[in-house]
Amino acid sequence: MKRLISSALVLCTLSLTTVSVFNSCSSDEDTTITPNPSNVTIDPNNFKGTLNAGDKLVLDANVTYRMTGAIVVSNGAELTIPAGTKIFCTGGTTTYLAVTQGGKLFSNGTAANPVIFTSGAATPAKADWGGIVICGKAPINAGATATSEVASLTYGGTDVTDNSGSITYTQIRWAGARFSDTKEYNGLSLFGVGSGTKIDGVSVIDGADDGIEFFGGTVNVSNIVSVNNDDDAFDWTEGWNGTATNIYGKRNSATVGNRGIEADNNANNNNATPMSNPTIKNATFIGFATTDNEGAGTNLFRVGTGATLDNVVFSGWATAITIQHDATIANLNGKNKFTNIRFDNVTTKAVTIASASGSTAQPAAAGTYTESTSALGAGNFTSTPSWATGWSGL
Repeated sequence: MKRLISSALVLCTLSLTTVSVFNSCSSDEDTTITPNPSNVTIDPNNFKGTLNAGDKLVLDANVTYRMTGAIVVSNGAELTIPAGTKIFCTGGTTTYLAVTQGGKLFSNGTAANPVIFTSGAATPAKADWGGIVICGKAPINAGATATSEVASLTYGGTDVTDNSGSITYTQIRWAGARFSDTKEYNGLSLFGVGSGTKIDGVSVIDGADDGIEFFGGTVNVSNIVSVNNDDDAFDWTEGWNGTATNIYGKRNSATVGNRGIEADNNANNNNATPMSNPTIKNATFIGFATTDNEGAGTNLFRVGTGATLDNVVFSGWATAITIQHDATIANLNGKNKFTNIRFDNVTTKAVTIASASGSTAQPAAAGTYTESTSALGAGNFTSTPSWATGWSGL
């Protein structure tokens, strides 16, 4: 017997014959139902609801979707978004796409035909909607499990290779709706996401908070664009261990954005394990050679994080690298973890700030970084990298 999709689910399409929903049956095989089953409400201007275990929804790239509330992909459910699909979003903090532990999202954009999430407002503005939240079962250092700061979902566990699906060539625009000054969505939030998840080609532009943030987990990412977001371009915390390749972050003005990198381990226990210790390769972070609204314009490594950086360009920062707190200094200062670094138009290359209140910045120790004046980072840092042209929206 077919299991009915929750009556709370609202799925929109303009062409019923091209949408396929797969529901679990009493056998081990799935049954394809085309057109949409009658128990699903169809409204092209009201895309929201919950996919439950066994539900497999494939959207239609020929349909314009208007997300007006939360889409939640529950444990055992799948949402597939074909190349070229456009989803217009309104509703502030109530509108977001969340993948719970055990759920899967397949956003299957291509370089020639990306998936686009954007504002549905007549005049788009930052924070018009939340963003994309993915919760996995990979290790974190905030406890055996924790609850996501937005969407209130469980994340974390012991499955290093946990698979939450894939996101390829996908734009996320005008996101970052905020509940308060300290609680707001990022464009893409990855909570305990495992290495079985593929993230290759994500562009976050004009968001009201961070472009992309990792809360623990082991996921690897590549071809990431984060431009003109109000907080940090690239942020991690709670024990993220993964590799990031081809990362391009940029502040467009002195008044927009804070940091290129904001890197944390655990604010409550700087030595918590698993320790944040990602590898960043081929990256460019462009600042605005100014002081931002949280201190010096910088790329900040703090509260015990580790990291390995190779072929990274820091351009236009008051201080290119700040290593703060004793545990972080022990991990990074003088340890040759930053190699092939190019500093362009920076006032100060690298400093350390100890944990003690009122500590002043000191020059980083010799051996903290090695320089390369030929390093290109994510590409030609004086213009949009060739790999990001077109699909990213830049």
